Amino acid sequence: MPQTPVASLPRHESALTPMAFVRAVVLAYERYGADPSAALRLAQIAPSSLRDAQARVSARQFEALCRAAMQELDDEALGWFSRRLPWGSYGLLCRGSLTAPDLGVALKRWCRHHRLLTEDLLLHLELRDGVATLFLEERRDFGALRELCLVTTLRYVHGYACWLIDSRIPLLGTEFPFARPAYGDAHGLFFPGPVRFGAERASLCLPAQYLELAPRRDERSVHAMLQNALPLTVLQYRRDRLLASRARACMAARPDDAHTAATLAAALNVSTRTLHRQLRDEGTSLQELKDAVRFERAAQLLRQGRQPVKQVALAVGFASEKTFARAFGAWAGRTPSAYRDAPRTDALARRGHRGAAGDDGLQ
Repeated sequence: MPQTPVASLPRHESALTPMAFVRAVVLAYERYGADPSAALRLAQIAPSSLRDAQARVSARQFEALCRAAMQELDDEALGWFSRRLPWGSYGLLCRGSLTAPDLGVALKRWCRHHRLLTEDLLLHLELRDGVATLFLEERRDFGALRELCLVTTLRYVHGYACWLIDSRIPLLGTEFPFARPAYGDAHGLFFPGPVRFGAERASLCLPAQYLELAPRRDERSVHAMLQNALPLTVLQYRRDRLLASRARACMAARPDDAHTAATLAAALNVSTRTLHRQLRDEGTSLQELKDAVRFERAAQLLRQGRQPVKQVALAVGFASEKTFARAFGAWAGRTPSAYRDAPRTDALARRGHRGAAGDDGLQ
């Protein structure tokens, strides 16, 4: 992979990556008795800034630093493990999961293949109650390199998973087994969603439904991606292939809520602008999703046949039975009363058909 030239580094990109992560890379150079000066210069990071605990660098600066360090030290793990991971090791992990039938199998392969690289840090994937949890098992003392090791490992897996299925994958929560550092806000940028410190182990949780999505990449695309691994480590995917279904499920789970764009976006951990844009890209809208959820709820209540149509209308948010009947007619092509009677009519028709068939059989 070619190194990022100094001229390509943006001058006005936001500096969000803590200097502590830069110092951890410098520690890798110290472990191998090497000089980090060239890598720092390539990334446009002044050596004097290493002493500033409040200083930060941009994502591209940090990516350029790490790329140079991995190549110079021939260790993609940057000194974390008891043995080097030679240049190209994580590329093998990417290619090893590329042909999986779905993301779930791909992540299981990643966890299994990672153990072939090192047993100092094991990755495990668990599924329970619709939640997939990826957690890390530490089998050595990583010392001052621990935080960068755990953060980067989780970002590698999450970033690769998003890239593989070409979709943003929301995180239900991320946990780390160390105290919240002074720059703890940065972790929320790397892992959008709830972040908790002082946990038993490092882990991240995501909706299990994403594991069912099939990969959308091939060998050619993985080769292109590995030329610039930035999307894997520091950038967030904007597009969520399951956002519409997640929004719909969220509304269905809380039918009595108003579900404004703001409240729904907050529940889905996206901005209102992103919510509207991605729904539009999927060929739908917030109002269409609301209508679909209201119709499903109304249809369920009507099939139960226990409430008058007027009460069903109120239950799904309509002020009048007339307005509800007009909307329901547009959705179902029949009135609420006709829809309620339809199952009974269909059952009688099926029973009559069976009787006719029986009479034919006796003749």
